[in-house]
Amino acid sequence: MNYSIALAIACFAGIGLTAHARSVIPPASVDSVAPVCTASCHACTDCSTQDFSNTANRRALTTRPFSHFDAGITLGTTGVGIEVSTPLGRSWDLRGGFDFWPHFHHDMTFPVTVGENSGLSDEEQQSRFNKMADMLYNVTGYKVDNQVVMEGVPKMYNFKLLVDFKPLRNKAWHVTAGFYWGNATIATAENAKEDMTSLFSVGMYNHLWQAAANSEPYATINGQDLYLPAEVEDKLLENGRMSIRMGYYKHDITDQDGNVIHQKGEAYNMEPDENSMVSAKMKVNAFKPYLGIGYMGTLSKKYPKWKMGFDLGALFWGGTPSLKTHDGTDLINDITDVRHSLKKYVDLAKALKVCPVLNFRVTKTL
Repeated sequence: MNYSIALAIACFAGIGLTAHARSVIPPASVDSVAPVCTASCHACTDCSTQDFSNTANRRALTTRPFSHFDAGITLGTTGVGIEVSTPLGRSWDLRGGFDFWPHFHHDMTFPVTVGENSGLSDEEQQSRFNKMADMLYNVTGYKVDNQVVMEGVPKMYNFKLLVDFKPLRNKAWHVTAGFYWGNATIATAENAKEDMTSLFSVGMYNHLWQAAANSEPYATINGQDLYLPAEVEDKLLENGRMSIRMGYYKHDITDQDGNVIHQKGEAYNMEPDENSMVSAKMKVNAFKPYLGIGYMGTLSKKYPKWKMGFDLGALFWGGTPSLKTHDGTDLINDITDVRHSLKKYVDLAKALKVCPVLNFRVTKTL
């Protein structure tokens, strides 16, 4: 008798033995007999244990590393994002993705002032500015506005790599650790293009003031030095420089050699750079560790491939952000009593030692 015939006989014998056992042996003992068939014949498709084996196999397949992938979108405090996740085991998932803050402009208005303005009312400050603006126009032909608009733009974007650990039986709640990595400059602000001419006039006014203060010519043409009229120099020196008052230094500021260049309590007046621009950049660390918790559940029994959940945690971006102007002054860490519409953003940034994360997620199994 060849091997195939012997195998068939053994299989039918096993089936008969199982049927007989079900008729004479109590139900609790049948399971101990049924595996005889499985052990004797792997080709049998009618075994009572076949369904249990398939269920176990399906469970093993869904938790096997990289057995399937879920793709989704996120929306929250880290911006709009996309992500892909896959299981690493029964209680572990791996996630990767990309988040970014949408770009939008937020206008902030700052008044242009002349001199220190100590003890002057708003009306007196405006009167002084108007007087010196008229003088500048008479001397140079350039006009200067009494305010500057700066356009703030959020610019944070990050790649992320996260690992979820699901300790509970339902595998819905998870603890997450990982990191975000992206740009260090998360927001910028600079003057509107329409204000460049006015800022050029501010720079020209300060150039004339500096020439008067140093008793120097304000220009040299064909080797001939040009000086301002004495009455113009007197007015310039009497009223002071033109700038945007931002606040006061909270401590002494030193140069690279340790020399004090600004004393604590001195006013910080922002002036345009050589390109007639004023700007500021908010910076944090490019590498940002993340720690949090979250929940992810099936959207409905009818659509088991769709899931919805959330993440709640903290992004450790290096402590309090810096907000440095074009001249290197840190408005958050070096300046106190920040004024105008920028104050609320500075106060908010001071409070954010970490970036709070609350993101909502929707995913689908591919």
